[in-house]
Amino acid sequence: MDINSKEIVENKKLEEILKMVEKIRFGSITLIIQDGVVIQVDKNEKIRMR
Repeated sequence: MDINSKEIVENKKLEEILKMVEKIRFGSITLIIQDGVVIQVDKNEKIRMR
C-alpha cells in the first residue's frame, strides 16, 4: 500500500468517526489504537428520557 492509499484509508476512518460524533447526543466514542493506527471504534450512546 503506497502513501496515497494509506491517506485515503485514514481519511475514510476520520469521516466515519466524524459521522458518529455528529449523530450522538449523549455518550462516548472510544478509539482503540495499535501501533499508531486506529483499529477499532467503540460507540456508547445514552438515551435520556425526561
